[in-house]
Amino acid sequence: MTEPTSLGARRLPPLLAGIALIAVGLIVLLAGAFATSRYPFAFDRAIIVGARAWDGPAWLPKVASDITALGGGVVLTLLVVIVAGFLLVQRLWLTALATVLASLTGGWVVDAVKGVVLRARPDLVPHLVDVGGYSFPSGHATSSAVVYLTLASLAGQVTRDRTARVYLLVVAVLLVGAIGCSRVYLGVHWPSDVIAGWSFGTLWALGWWTATAQARAAIGGER
Repeated sequence: MTEPTSLGARRLPPLLAGIALIAVGLIVLLAGAFATSRYPFAFDRAIIVGARAWDGPAWLPKVASDITALGGGVVLTLLVVIVAGFLLVQRLWLTALATVLASLTGGWVVDAVKGVVLRARPDLVPHLVDVGGYSFPSGHATSSAVVYLTLASLAGQVTRDRTARVYLLVVAVLLVGAIGCSRVYLGVHWPSDVIAGWSFGTLWALGWWTATAQARAAIGGER
């Protein structure tokens, strides 16, 4: 990764902009549901019960457990440390700082929201992994969106090649999606927990992309 010389590397990625718009729409829908209905919502119950009734192939629970681990605190922390270290070696100190701060502050916000909402975890089906704490929003869905989407979007600011920028963001979106779906399949989160986590994480990544781009423009780069 190098300092971008093309205008394309400094423009908001269309994919990130698109999923951010979807995130805003989902937040509005969830807010309306919370205001007019009791949770768990009907779709929460239907999806969890339906997923467990379907069950899927015998190998799916193990695969879901492995995928869900990619959104765990240990994996995400290691990833942020490794990537931040690499960015520092490349003398991309602004990108490294933004990566660390986005990840840390995102985690603090999630913990704060959990402590306010105090939503219990679903008990409609047996949990396929051990969990603790409150349910809303999904920590795995939120943290994975915060970390993976922020890393991919910030990497795009210091990567010349458009194909590489798109690839990084697509991989991040697929990872975040798979992690969130695994939480529902494993029975440890309501779908609305995951939707809220995805939405918040996406907007968080967008906010940090914007802030970092503006800071880079203001100081004329970071090398």
